[in-house]
Amino acid sequence: MAGSGASDDEVAFEVEHCIRIFKSGRVERFFGSDPVPASTDSATGVASKDRSISPDVSVRIYLPPAAKGAGDNNDASEKKKLPVLVYFHGGGFCLHTAFNFVFHGYLTSLATRAGAIVVSVDYRLAPEHPVPAAYEDAWQALVWVASHAPPGSGDEPWLADYGDFSRLSLAGESSGANIAHHMAMRAEGGLPGGVRIRGIALVHPYFLGDGKVPSEDNDPAMAANVVAMWRMVCPGTTGVDDPRINPLADGAPALDAMACDRVLVCVAEKDVVCDRGRAYGGRAQGQRVGRGGGGPRGGRERTLLPSR
Repeated sequence: MAGSGASDDEVAFEVEHCIRIFKSGRVERFFGSDPVPASTDSATGVASKDRSISPDVSVRIYLPPAAKGAGDNNDASEKKKLPVLVYFHGGGFCLHTAFNFVFHGYLTSLATRAGAIVVSVDYRLAPEHPVPAAYEDAWQALVWVASHAPPGSGDEPWLADYGDFSRLSLAGESSGANIAHHMAMRAEGGLPGGVRIRGIALVHPYFLGDGKVPSEDNDPAMAANVVAMWRMVCPGTTGVDDPRINPLADGAPALDAMACDRVLVCVAEKDVVCDRGRAYGGRAQGQRVGRGGGGPRGGRERTLLPSR
C-alpha cells in the first residue's frame, strides 16, 4: 500500500501551471475545467442550451436574438435564417471544456456580433482519451450539425428552424484550430445533405514542424513545452512532422483538398507557433481550391491577421 501511495505522487509529465500527470494515471488540470450553466444572457439576449449527441460528445448552442428578427410567428418558414458556426475550443487537446466561463462569454459575444448560431463542441481530452479521439468527436458533432440541413432528420429545433446551412463555417483556436483544419479536410468526402463548409477561421493554430522557425525564439521553454505536449496527447505520433500536427509536412494531404473556399488565419506575434500559422496561411492561399471551388480567380481566398 505504501508503494501504491508513493506511485500516486510520482509525476510522469507536467507543463507548469497547466497540467500534471502522475504515473498512477491521475491527472490534475489547473484551469479550464469549471463549467458555467447554459442560460439567456441578460446583456445580449443570446440564449444557450446544451445537447448530448452521444455518450462521449456534447455541444453548447448559442442562439442570438437576430433569429427572432422575423417576429413571433411560430411558422419555421417565417423565422430568420442565420449562418451556422461550429466552434472547437483550444487547450492543447488536454485542457478546457466547451462549458467553461471563458468560452461561454466569448461565444455569447460572437453569436450576437456575428448574428450567427454558434455550436461549441465538447470533445474528449487527452491523456485519458489520446488523439485522435478529439478528431472523431469533432467529426461526429459536425455530421450531427449538418444533419439538420433540409431535408435532414436532425431533431434540434434551433438548428432546423433557424440555421442557414449554405453559410456553414468552422472555427477554433490553438488545438481547436488544428481540429477545424482537419474537419475541413475530412469534409471533402461530403457531409449529410450535400452541405458544404463555406470557410474556416483558425486562431493561433497549434501546428508544429521539424526545423526551427524564428517565432520559437519568443519563448524557448514554451516552444519545448508545446512539442512535449503533442507527444503526450498523441502517444502514437511519428513526431512533429506527423500530418496531424504539421499539415505542411511531406506526405500530408494537399490543402487544395480542403472542403472550403475561404480561410482566415489569425496569428499572435509573440506566440511560439506564429510562424507555423503564417506558413499555413501562405500555403492555403497558394494552392487552388478543391472541387466545388469559387475562390477568386480559381484560388482559395486567404486572409492572414497578425496581432498588432
